[in-house]
Amino acid sequence: MTSTPYTVNDVMTKTVVTVTPAAEFKEIATAMERWKVTAVPVIEGEGRVVGVVSEADLLTKEEFHEHGPSLIEQMRRLGDTAKAGSVRAEELMTSPAVTIRPDATLPQAARLMADRRIKRLPVVDADGTLLGVVSRADLLKVFLRSDDDLAAEVRREVVERLFPLSRRDITVDVRHGVVTLRGTTRDPHLIPVATRLARAVEGVVGVHSRLEGPVSP
Repeated sequence: MTSTPYTVNDVMTKTVVTVTPAAEFKEIATAMERWKVTAVPVIEGEGRVVGVVSEADLLTKEEFHEHGPSLIEQMRRLGDTAKAGSVRAEELMTSPAVTIRPDATLPQAARLMADRRIKRLPVVDADGTLLGVVSRADLLKVFLRSDDDLAAEVRREVVERLFPLSRRDITVDVRHGVVTLRGTTRDPHLIPVATRLARAVEGVVGVHSRLEGPVSP
């Protein structure tokens, strides 16, 4: 009933810092520092994503810089100890990369980041070619929508569609992203539905319903 939800394509960063599999450790670290990113996609050919190198991948070298890992530690952390001795992206990267498609919804992206405990996702097309990167910060962009913009969408997509006969008796007020619905509707059974739909509008922080049914004579 509501408008099309925001997708990863709406909020992703399209200018992306990347490295090739042959990129060396210092080159990767320099790129991360220069562009203030915590991970870089590793691409080959025409832009196909083959992995991701993150700060965590680089930090293993610092972790074991002063003393090498013990035999037990080597056995317990094979991946990390191998990366500690690596110098190129193809040896340091996490592969296959965890990626997402541009038409994925923001909740889908957020769940994937939470499940995999990562902060950034390369956005790829059906062939695995890099289109952009979406970060946790990008997912929060919808909460920067103005109160007026949110109020207009709630009125248009929720009130006018759900209450075509009562819409003039209902007001929509938004302050700091919190929606307040006030007024009288001819069908009180739709009040919980209106609350749920208003809360589903991208960028809405919360909803207070002050809607009431018709006043008895």
